[in-house]
Amino acid sequence: MVFADLRILSYLILPILSFLILIFFGSKFKNKSHFVALPLIGLTLINSLCFLWDCFESSKDNLTNSFEWFTTGSFSVSLGYLIDSVSVIMLCVVSLISFLVHLYSSEYMKGDKRYSRYYAFLGIFTFSMNGIVLADSLIMMYVFWELVGLSSFLLIGFWFEKDKPPLAANKAFLTNRVGDIGMFIGI
Repeated sequence: MVFADLRILSYLILPILSFLILIFFGSKFKNKSHFVALPLIGLTLINSLCFLWDCFESSKDNLTNSFEWFTTGSFSVSLGYLIDSVSVIMLCVVSLISFLVHLYSSEYMKGDKRYSRYYAFLGIFTFSMNGIVLADSLIMMYVFWELVGLSSFLLIGFWFEKDKPPLAANKAFLTNRVGDIGMFIGI
């Protein structure tokens, strides 16, 4: 069970590791930051494809694990993961698209002065998307939803010194707030 938990948590650990390495030590990698990010996201993709193969080969039931984060009266919030056949497919989709975006960005962003920061933002975006797929509760899904909004804001407004990207980032941020309020009311 511990191996399965580590394998599943690697969907979160590898992208956040990419983010942490590049946000704190990105200045050392500069235009070679993709050599950190691509292998970590590539491992996530390989893991998801292997997991897809294992899932359909063995036809296991849902995998789940959670722990109680806090309790207030009769209200309890748990953190954990829930994986069913749809989640496995979505993990493959998110990992594949994220890997391709990382790969494409290595040429598209070549020569940018904040190259490592861009890859760090992609790492936290991937972390957030995988978190939404793995979430076993609405509260946990909402937290990762908010992180997707934050990382979208960071990526859209990446070239903040220009006129249009900050405006687009603010527009996306405000639009996300409307959606977040609706989701919060729904929860």
